[in-house]
Amino acid sequence: MEESAMNIQWYPGHMTKTRRMISDQLKHMDAVCEILDARVPLSSRNPDVEELTSGKPRLIVLNRVDLADPAATKAWAAYFRGRGFAVLEANAKQGQGVRQFPSAVRTLLSDKLASYAEKGQAGRMLRVMILGIPNVGKSTFINQAAKRKTAKAEDRPGVTRSKQWVPVDASLELLDTPGMLWPKFEDPEVGFRLACTGAVRDEIVDLEELASRLMAYLGRRYPQALLDRYKTEVSEEDSGYDLLSKAGRKRGFVLRGGEIDTERMARILLDEFRGGKLGRFTLELPPLP
Repeated sequence: MEESAMNIQWYPGHMTKTRRMISDQLKHMDAVCEILDARVPLSSRNPDVEELTSGKPRLIVLNRVDLADPAATKAWAAYFRGRGFAVLEANAKQGQGVRQFPSAVRTLLSDKLASYAEKGQAGRMLRVMILGIPNVGKSTFINQAAKRKTAKAEDRPGVTRSKQWVPVDASLELLDTPGMLWPKFEDPEVGFRLACTGAVRDEIVDLEELASRLMAYLGRRYPQALLDRYKTEVSEEDSGYDLLSKAGRKRGFVLRGGEIDTERMARILLDEFRGGKLGRFTLELPPLP
């Protein structure tokens, strides 16, 4: 079951509008900051953004590092730095890394700030566009950076009500943008990874298939976690569905007639994976050079 492709397509009309808005507003920005999920950094990165933001200084925020494999996060940070990005590791929910955000932006824009100072414009406002697909923790990060619970929209020339300007300090403000996915996941593995982290709605996914594929991955990469959490040992011949059934049996999810309630176990697995109860996992590694 876990070997079948997950063909997920998710592109509401408002995302076309968002893409157009981002393109229109970029000329007003000093830099662009992308919020990525540290468990799936490449899969949670909209491929359109590379083209859209070309030429702008860029900062990558690897968010949810508390849920990701620490060694993999280190490798991803090195990968993005090697591609010319500034990188910040963060756990926005707890505020980790967010306090370093203003200084990271100013370091990224040090040449521009020096130029402003030479022109007698020290303290000139820096504007940073914040990008991120749905459910990568973008709003939490922004609210932490701004030290406020809700971002307040402000009227600005050329800025529609669908965007929000959020002040961070006296000389730094953020342009929040709606989360934007892309028309089609060319690689079905991308759809699988984003579904695991909850970036696409569970309602459009076969949860048992998704959980089976996640079990297969965890069985290959992190078998000890399945033993620790579900008392489930992994053998070479086990499919993901086999592991899901084993875990369901251990949890006592047995229906009348001895059948395992794999749907219930699937929901439990996904909830515990997303909540960090299983451990710290990364679902993809950086491409080889």
